[in-house]
Amino acid sequence: MSLHPVGLELPGAGRAQAETGDLLPGRAERSPEFVISERWLAGEPVGAVFQRVAERLAAEGAEVLGVMLFASIVAREEIERAMVEAMGAIAWPLTWVEGASCDGAILAGVQVFAVSGSPVTRVRLGQRVVASVFDDGGARHCLLGGLGPNSVALRAPAQVQQMFGNLECALNLAGFELSDVIRTWFYNDDILAWYGDFNRVRTEHYAGVKWRTGSLPASTGVAGRNPAGAALTVAAWAMRPNTPEARATEVASPLQCPAPSYGSSFSRAMEIDSGGWRRLLVSGTASIHPGGETAWIGNPKKQVDLTMEVIAAILHARGMNFHHVTRAVAYFQHPLYTPHFDRWCEARQLSGMPVVNVHCDICRDDLLFELELDACVKSE
Repeated sequence: MSLHPVGLELPGAGRAQAETGDLLPGRAERSPEFVISERWLAGEPVGAVFQRVAERLAAEGAEVLGVMLFASIVAREEIERAMVEAMGAIAWPLTWVEGASCDGAILAGVQVFAVSGSPVTRVRLGQRVVASVFDDGGARHCLLGGLGPNSVALRAPAQVQQMFGNLECALNLAGFELSDVIRTWFYNDDILAWYGDFNRVRTEHYAGVKWRTGSLPASTGVAGRNPAGAALTVAAWAMRPNTPEARATEVASPLQCPAPSYGSSFSRAMEIDSGGWRRLLVSGTASIHPGGETAWIGNPKKQVDLTMEVIAAILHARGMNFHHVTRAVAYFQHPLYTPHFDRWCEARQLSGMPVVNVHCDICRDDLLFELELDACVKSE
C-alpha cells in the first residue's frame, strides 16, 4: 500500500506532512501488546460491543491488561452487566469515564489494552484489581487504571494528593516507582473549575521525582465524571527496562513548545523502544500556537486542522504516519464539531482509524477539540 504525503499549511502554524492512505483492520504485523477499540453501532444492543471485544481476545489468545470505558454513568449497571456477560468478571484495571458519546448513545466506546504470549500479573488495592504487569522481553510494563482518592469529601486539590498516594502504592506493589511512569490519563470532574489547582498540585508532586527517562510523562487531561463521585480518576503506564537496549524517551513536538513552558507538567509524547517494537504515545494534543496560546478561537474546523497537523509532525519526526496508529481518542467540546474531524479523515482515506469520539470539556474553555493517539512500528 502506498501512502502519498499531502502538505498541510495553516497561518502561523509552520508546516508538516500528513499522510493519506487506507487504514485496514488487522495489520499484517503488530506487537504482542495491542489495543482493541470498539464503538457502539446504531441499532445494536450494548452487549454487541463487548461481544466483538471478547471474540477478538479469543482469536488472539490474549489477556486483558486494562479497559478504558467512555460511557454514561447513569447506565453503569446495564453496561457493566453486558461487559461481564461477554468478557467475564472484571479482573483487570477499569477506568470508567463519562466521557459522553457524541451521538446520544449511552456508550461512546471502549478501548481494551491486551497482550498475547506473555503471562500477566495482577495487582490489587482492597477488593479491586488496579494494575496489570507483563514483560515484553526488553522491559517490564505496568498498566494501571481507575485510581482515585480515598475520600470524595475532601477539596479537589487534596483529592489529587490522595490519588497520587494510591497510584504510588499500586506501583510499589507491582515492583515499580512513580519515576517509572511514562504515560498518564487524568479525567477530572468539572475540569474548568479547578484545572489551575490540579496543575499546581501535580507540579509540586512531580518536583521531587527523578524520572527514569529524564522527562515528565506524556499525558491527557480532560473532563470526565467517575462512578465514585471523586474529583478525578487516573490511569497510567509505567515501564522498567530489563536490558540496556530497552528505553523510553521523550519526543518533542516540532510545531509546539514544551507544555511546562505554560505551566502544564507533561511531555508532548513518549516513545517506548522495547521487545522489538517502537510504540509512540502522543499526549492529548489541541490547537495551541508555538508560544502556548490557543489558536483559532471559536473555529472548530481550524482547530481540528491544526491539531492534526501538529500530530502529523510528531509522527513524521519518528518515521511514522497515521497508517501506524493503533489507538486514538478524539475529545469534542460539542458533538456538532465531530463532522470536521470525520471529514478530515475521509479526505485522507483514514476513516478506519481506531478512534473513539468523546463529548467532554477540555482543559481550556476555548479549546474545542483534542486528540490523543498511539502508534507502533517494528524497531530497526
